[in-house]
Amino acid sequence: MTGPKHSAGLLLYRRTGQGLEVLLGHMGGPFFAKRDAGAWSVPKGEYEPAEETAWDAARREFQEELGLAPPDGEAVPLGEVRQTNGKIVTAWAIEADLDPATIEPGTFRMEWPPKSGQLREFPELDRVEWFTPDRARAVIVKAQAAFLDRLAEHSD
Repeated sequence: MTGPKHSAGLLLYRRTGQGLEVLLGHMGGPFFAKRDAGAWSVPKGEYEPAEETAWDAARREFQEELGLAPPDGEAVPLGEVRQTNGKIVTAWAIEADLDPATIEPGTFRMEWPPKSGQLREFPELDRVEWFTPDRARAVIVKAQAAFLDRLAEHSD
């Protein structure tokens, strides 16, 4: 019997003249191509808890997903959430600025179209944007909205 899958990630945030903003990534691939609501996520990825800590995985996945070194700075633990698919996601928030135009997303391969026998490559994240917390709440994977709430508690 196997347990739930685990993912870890870093939620960047910055303070602007308009207030707090968070950096989210739009999930790449054909399943999310035409979706907005529920298709944005903290940059994150899977790991095996027996082989790697959540913190190390979060930093590694940031590099893999965005093609950039994870920022230094105080990491604010945002805890865990369980998504509707059962996956447990652990996240930290770090205050840092990043130009979305500088990302070089990692890729994944999958059979597409289904049952075609053709393997195609897709970006892990097809775009990255800064969002106000209200706008982020409208597009983020539902369970991950808890990370926005926890960040708001920390930044008040």
